[in-house]
Amino acid sequence: MRIVVDVMGGDHGCEEVVLGAKLALAANPNITELHLVGNEPDVLAALKAAGLSDRRVSITHASQVLTMEDKPVEGLRRKKDCSILRAVDLLKEGKGDAMVSLGNTGGLVAASTIRLRTLPGVERPAITAVIPSETREFVLIDAGANPDCKPIHLAQFAIMGSIYSREILHRTHPRVGILSNGTEASKGTELTREAAALCAHLGLNFVGYVEGHDLYSDRVEVVVTDGFVGNIVLKTSESLAKGIFGILKRELTATPIRKLGALIAKGAFRSVKQRMDPDVYGGAPLLGLNGNVVKAHGSARRGAVMNAIRVAGEAVEHRINDLIIQQIADTLGKPV
Repeated sequence: MRIVVDVMGGDHGCEEVVLGAKLALAANPNITELHLVGNEPDVLAALKAAGLSDRRVSITHASQVLTMEDKPVEGLRRKKDCSILRAVDLLKEGKGDAMVSLGNTGGLVAASTIRLRTLPGVERPAITAVIPSETREFVLIDAGANPDCKPIHLAQFAIMGSIYSREILHRTHPRVGILSNGTEASKGTELTREAAALCAHLGLNFVGYVEGHDLYSDRVEVVVTDGFVGNIVLKTSESLAKGIFGILKRELTATPIRKLGALIAKGAFRSVKQRMDPDVYGGAPLLGLNGNVVKAHGSARRGAVMNAIRVAGEAVEHRINDLIIQQIADTLGKPV
């Protein structure tokens, strides 16, 4: 498979992304080509510093970077040679099977949607985040691509999230719920009520509404919401996990006896930390596009970059887009 990586736009510089690419190449022999997109002198320097001379690696020069401060559409118009656009274009031209970017989320969504277009029957792409719960993981869709949605969009997200849960997380018949402020049918908003009515007739294992406290109790495998709420859920979850570990570290080192107890339980704490670490999950696919696009954290380190490339490869191997096209056609028919 051929993977395109936008190496610019991350918080820790080009070299950290290249180191992640090096790890990915070592871990996955199925990668036949790895296109690194960015300012060529910087990429060459990063390759030298990382000791990466793999013949599978090539460089596509991009003279500009879409920063986190740039407004997505305006920035793309001003910076036509930015690395995000160059990477998306490689995908559009058929030179890559999937791409990964750490850059501006809004810019990536806009560039991908404009250049690649959505799959037949899909109106909006959706960021698909995998989040750990009590005993397994659940899919949160949309996690930030679409702050304003229509009911049909949530219905399409439900289908895409169910497919991803089944194919990638191996949930045989994933339960799907719409995030609301209560489980009663009378709760929610006009958007969620109409979306729930649509989802009930899609042939999914649809359980209706789920509340915030249901998310981590393994009640559902797929949580559907608009991108505004979904992004808040995602960032709150990540922040809470960091906060809890910060509190634990402080309290467990407060006295000699606590330090001894922490030492005894060190293995358990390490396991919990690994399960809660966003880097382990790598990146979030932008499902619904005519191409495989994965958004990694701007703060991603090399391990997260490696895992984001793994996530991109999984989407290719499982032919996620083909499955989405087929199920959308079977359940929703022609595009609305």
